[in-house]
Amino acid sequence: MKAKILNRTNLETNRSNLQTCIPLKTPFVIMIDPSSACNLRCKFCPTGDISKIRLSGRYQGYMRFDLFRKIIDDIDEFENPIKTLRLYKEGEPLVNPFFPQFVDYARKSNKVLKIDTTTNGLLLTRDLSRKIIDAGLDQINISINGMTSKEYLFLTKSKADFDSLVENIAYFYSIRGNCEVYIKAIEENLTEETKKLFFSVFGNISDRIFLEHLQPNWPNFTFNYINVDYKVGHYGQELVDRLVCPYIFYMMVINADGTVSACVQDWQHKLLIGNVKEESIKNIWNGSKLKYLQISHLKKQKSELPICSVCPVLKHGALDNIDAAADNLLRKLIEE
Repeated sequence: MKAKILNRTNLETNRSNLQTCIPLKTPFVIMIDPSSACNLRCKFCPTGDISKIRLSGRYQGYMRFDLFRKIIDDIDEFENPIKTLRLYKEGEPLVNPFFPQFVDYARKSNKVLKIDTTTNGLLLTRDLSRKIIDAGLDQINISINGMTSKEYLFLTKSKADFDSLVENIAYFYSIRGNCEVYIKAIEENLTEETKKLFFSVFGNISDRIFLEHLQPNWPNFTFNYINVDYKVGHYGQELVDRLVCPYIFYMMVINADGTVSACVQDWQHKLLIGNVKEESIKNIWNGSKLKYLQISHLKKQKSELPICSVCPVLKHGALDNIDAAADNLLRKLIEE
């Protein structure tokens, strides 16, 4: 097998110590959702539940290119380049017909150091693969949701040609150039037999490969197709209760309609802190709504915030822990 068995975050390396960095004048990560719509109806994702999405009232569709261009141009107001531009959030990025243009425009802006995306790969044709590679994508994370077309139908409630998926990923890998290919699946969704098959099929057409763990990602959303005894976090890390959310201090999340969420898990769009159609992303980053959330967390008042209080991600998904530094960081934030 050519690929390294290694998760996409590189837990041991390349992570800044937030306790020494906060408050940040420039976010480390800006996440932009190219499409809030998806071509699958996965049982473990709120986007797959059409009735819940309709009740939430959130926008379902893809981001227009002029809005994306405005966001990238806004980045120039920050003192430093963005470390990572993540082109995904709630839906399937490749649903957006402008996806290669998004990558190309961001790359040519010289305002971001790394561009990555996460996709289910089912729309990854050879022509699209060439366009994405030529545009300058640095990393593609491909989610495998079954090892047969039958498993895809059960887990995603959608038909999928598994053989074509493998062929298209293999082609992308063959022309990838400097783009790193990371392939992942949810361990709890596979049997012992299909886990072996996963590594056998994809181990030679990826640079990194990993079985991530199912986690209760989303506030106010539960899945009932499987019983899970949670013993480790999403990337195999220890489960740790946290009072302070680290994400709101280093990441900015822009939805497909231009609204800005304080958190990547805000699938209902109830934690909105601004709209890039109405103001610059720097003003939103430095705005009072985000600061209020940050100060509330540093005061360890998460339980008083309606959405944050029911969010399970701090225990299951977060990698950084800044609880011990909360008092010192609060002083720094208020002084600034």
